[in-house]
Amino acid sequence: MNAVVVGVALMLILSVARLNVVISLCVSAITAGLVGGMSLLKITQVFEQGLGEGAVIALSYVMLGAFAVAISRSGLTDWLAHKIIAMINRSPTPRHVALMRTLVCTVLLLMAIMSQNLIPVHIAFIPILVPPLLHVMTYLKLDRRLVACVLTFGLVTPYMVLPVGFGGVFLHQLLASNLAANGLKIDPSKIAPAMWLPATGMVIGLLIAVFISYRKPREYEESEDEFDIQSLVLPSRSAIIVSFIAIVVALVTQLYTGSMIFGALSGLAMYFITGQISWKQSQTVFTGGVELMAMIGFIMISAAGFAAVIRATGEVNSLVNVLGGWMGSNQAVASASMLLVGLIVTMGIGSSFSTIPIIATIYTPLAMQLGFSPIAIVALVGTAAALGDAGSPASDSTLGPTSGLNADGQHDHIRDSVIPTFLHYNLPLLVMGWVASLVL
Repeated sequence: MNAVVVGVALMLILSVARLNVVISLCVSAITAGLVGGMSLLKITQVFEQGLGEGAVIALSYVMLGAFAVAISRSGLTDWLAHKIIAMINRSPTPRHVALMRTLVCTVLLLMAIMSQNLIPVHIAFIPILVPPLLHVMTYLKLDRRLVACVLTFGLVTPYMVLPVGFGGVFLHQLLASNLAANGLKIDPSKIAPAMWLPATGMVIGLLIAVFISYRKPREYEESEDEFDIQSLVLPSRSAIIVSFIAIVVALVTQLYTGSMIFGALSGLAMYFITGQISWKQSQTVFTGGVELMAMIGFIMISAAGFAAVIRATGEVNSLVNVLGGWMGSNQAVASASMLLVGLIVTMGIGSSFSTIPIIATIYTPLAMQLGFSPIAIVALVGTAAALGDAGSPASDSTLGPTSGLNADGQHDHIRDSVIPTFLHYNLPLLVMGWVASLVL
């Protein structure tokens, strides 16, 4: 049996069985190598060499995690929560309920979007910003499934279309580099536009959630310990100013250097130089960043090693030839098949970022053989990787919203986060990604 098929299938089975993803990737890499006729020593060497391909991405995530911890310690997110709650409490009359519901969803959407690029803290803001708002959501009878969909949209869509922050990692450091490693070199400036059409599927899903699925009020029990807005410890004006300056400096540095590592480092430097965070606290800040992002980084590194072993078996081309012969010249069937497999892989791994090295190894030569245009291949591989991120039980895009919305025990991870986001985002994204691969 083809080593690539065995490796990918075993990785999926182990991941779905909830074995740790890093262990699943390592075991699957060894199995694929042995089936491909490689010695254990050779597999080890190739796997370890492949790990280096994911090191830059992993360090980028850790540095962004440390920057997120620094922003959190500055009190900026507490200040934002205070402002939102104070704004809502000014107008508690029933005629303002619709406006307040819209305000809460809009603020959370904007914060989720900014968490991927302008203020690259990823999901770190959710456990800080959302729990204080739960009593407000209960008063407004705001369906938390809608809030989960809003947050997930903001966590996923920006990295698909904006080449800044985590989008820079997804589009340039991962997608472009893995396409090039597998024989397709493309102008980096064309990467993001190729993902615009697939991303409209995310927009469609959000609109359906807002205006159809969850527009009706939903009752929740009021917590016995009502949140006291006065309990928030607000930061000083100087801390807020320094935080905004640090965010701007980090963004400008990243855009100028093209490096998320140095972008996050420059933002951290602003906190240290101004004394908002002491030099002695740098250890705890960095450790906090590791705790926040370590698992994602290790998955990415392991996925790079897995992809390296898959390529080294030399059986990718044989699999491509078999699949190409089976699919013939029917691009519609080929595209649908690849997107469905991408959905399964990402659902199992839980990270679209970690999926790219795996599927790009197989999809890029296969799509080239089937005659897809370079832009269509970008859309196909990018969409196949993003599919499943919104609906995977192990994805940060669902775990993050649950961590905040379930603070009072009234939001189930599977029923209220995973299933709603899967239905509203994966299905439209699947359709629009398929359309994009055929028309681009």
